[in-house]
Amino acid sequence: MIILDTCALIYDALTPERLSKKAARIIEEEGGRLACSDISLWEVAMLIAKGRLDPGTDTLSFIRLALAARPIQVIPITPEIAALSATHDGFSHFDPADRLIAATTLQCRGKLVTCDQHLHKVKGLPVIW
Repeated sequence: MIILDTCALIYDALTPERLSKKAARIIEEEGGRLACSDISLWEVAMLIAKGRLDPGTDTLSFIRLALAARPIQVIPITPEIAALSATHDGFSHFDPADRLIAATTLQCRGKLVTCDQHLHKVKGLPVIW
């Protein structure tokens, strides 16, 4: 399973040229096996609410369109993901959303598509960029 970080989800939907060539290829090839953590939906909504992201439509429409375009499965925060996000010794920073996205990827035994350098440093986390 390929997990899209929030940045990858946004880039794929709005500015695919910002994806690395490898990330774009993986997203295209893995079309039916794409997912994201549910916390990424909240991050997108917050970016739009704060005016840091303008998708050209309302928040709900953008999120629905982005998820349907590939389609992308939304993975909920499970007790296992919550516990792993709080206890994994490889998390070097304290961003709760990043911890949940990394834990989701680890729990699902997936690979994470992200440009976030903090996530590239998480021990045992397979990252594509």
